[in-house]
Amino acid sequence: MTRAFIAIDVATGTAGEVCHRLRDADGVVEAHVITGDFDVLVELTGDDQRDLLETMTTVVRPLEDIGAMRTYVCLD
Repeated sequence: MTRAFIAIDVATGTAGEVCHRLRDADGVVEAHVITGDFDVLVELTGDDQRDLLETMTTVVRPLEDIGAMRTYVCLD
């Protein structure tokens, strides 16, 4: 099992809605509105890194209101 966290910048006022949409997506374990440089923190899991990439490119990135993303893949 591979795990990653994505910090996402979203359009003003849309963090709660983005989290709600992400929580129902396959591969997403958790999604939270956060403070700081980014607005949303998402935890992903998959069988391998390809699964994580698939979730990021087909589920997360296409959502409306998504801006910059930073991805952190867990090593342990």
